[in-house]
Amino acid sequence: MGGREAMSEFTRERTAMTNRKKNTNIRLAVMIMTLVTSSLMSAQAPDDVRTVATGANAFAGKVFSELARGEGNLFFSPYSISSALAMTYVGARGRTAEQMAGLLGFSLPQEKLNPALSELMAGFNAKDKSYKLYVANALWGQARFPFAPAFLQIIKTYFGGGFREVDYIDAANRERTRQAINAWTEEQTAQKIKELITPGILSDMTRLVLTNAIYFKGTWQFQFKTAATREMPFAVSESQKVNVPMMIQTGEFKYAEKGGTQILEMPYDGGELSMVVLLPGSVSGLEKLQEALPRTLDGWLAALSAQEVHVFLPRFKLEQAFLLNDQLIALGMTDAFDDAAADFSGMMADGSKGLFISKVIHKAFVDVNEEGTEAAAATAVVVDTKSISLTPVFKADHPFLFLIRDVRTGTILFMGRMSNPR
Repeated sequence: MGGREAMSEFTRERTAMTNRKKNTNIRLAVMIMTLVTSSLMSAQAPDDVRTVATGANAFAGKVFSELARGEGNLFFSPYSISSALAMTYVGARGRTAEQMAGLLGFSLPQEKLNPALSELMAGFNAKDKSYKLYVANALWGQARFPFAPAFLQIIKTYFGGGFREVDYIDAANRERTRQAINAWTEEQTAQKIKELITPGILSDMTRLVLTNAIYFKGTWQFQFKTAATREMPFAVSESQKVNVPMMIQTGEFKYAEKGGTQILEMPYDGGELSMVVLLPGSVSGLEKLQEALPRTLDGWLAALSAQEVHVFLPRFKLEQAFLLNDQLIALGMTDAFDDAAADFSGMMADGSKGLFISKVIHKAFVDVNEEGTEAAAATAVVVDTKSISLTPVFKADHPFLFLIRDVRTGTILFMGRMSNPR
């Protein structure tokens, strides 16, 4: 694009912005890819599935609030984390189960919860879609360890989690198990998530690893033209800017302005999934927006309406890994990580309390470009024994948050923060 055309585009952008927001500067972009919030869920989703999705989104907000305390970019799959912990919850009892249910937003009894979780996952894995979205679970248990048959059957029936007998006690076999888990994760995520389990994570005290993997690839319903993409400044802070490849298009999208924040929804092909981008009014407005998000997101999404929008969105790719122990403990799931207090007796054939969670590991990947979005994530819950026996102008040229949403159910699959696309 030539200098005169670029200046013309810039002038139109500034004029539209001034007319719609006289006192608001667009300096910070928050992008959110989500599944759908409870207030916007389709009436076609069964009540129990809507209840599960609502609880999952509440969990997503809690985890995001903890991870967002840090600086820089952020991306994770709350649905993957929730799914892995949901399998662990099947074997939890007493106060451990109460704490997990409170954090995960599980308000249904087990006899309703597990079928609802299963139906939610089945909807994601449905075929004949214009996008790729699938979820997989697996259990990796110590051979000859006395797991409760009922626990294993529930995981198989409702979570599709096949049980694989492995050996954590012998060092050589333990390394082979680590490589097998990582190979499974790579396969389930189209090779986007590698080395989920790094050396040293497993030990001779490990008795069970519960894994979840999720993969998404979708094209925009209205794709950006590669020829229109150009280098533009992105304000990392009030005093720092970096040049990034900015994708540009003008079209009809769902859009709203609330509380000094611009909200844009961009559908993927087929209209069942979308990306929602929330753009605060200033470069320094990200923290305030993050704090307001849990109580305002539903209302803001409900206010969206179709109109012509000039869209500027940076092209970016991001991969991150987390050890989530501290965040989950801070959110109230304390007993599960305490070898003295943990009660996972539901996993044991004899009902004993010999197990506790030693680590919750999560890794996520996202690539946003002119064609669409590719995202993947995996979570591993490592369970050890106590003893050997994640036409207004909308210009995302500064930090933003993001999430991916399924229009049918509302479960948040991915969430993130982009502070610096470089």
